[in-house]
Amino acid sequence: MRADEVRSMNLEEAKAKLRELRAELARERAIRRGGGSSENPMRARELRRAIARILTVIREKERVRVP
Repeated sequence: MRADEVRSMNLEEAKAKLRELRAELARERAIRRGGGSSENPMRARELRRAIARILTVIREKERVRVP
């Protein structure tokens, strides 16, 4: 997910996407900790970076809203 895609979302959509990605990351981590192997080992890294992008954009939007 690119930052411009997140910026085009409203605040509630971005927060919903954040919850979705965090849940997916938790599933990936559970698979690895359980001794299994993920279908895509780089997915956890992609998820962490997407979460960081969303959090960055959310904070940008919140700073603009509050004078």
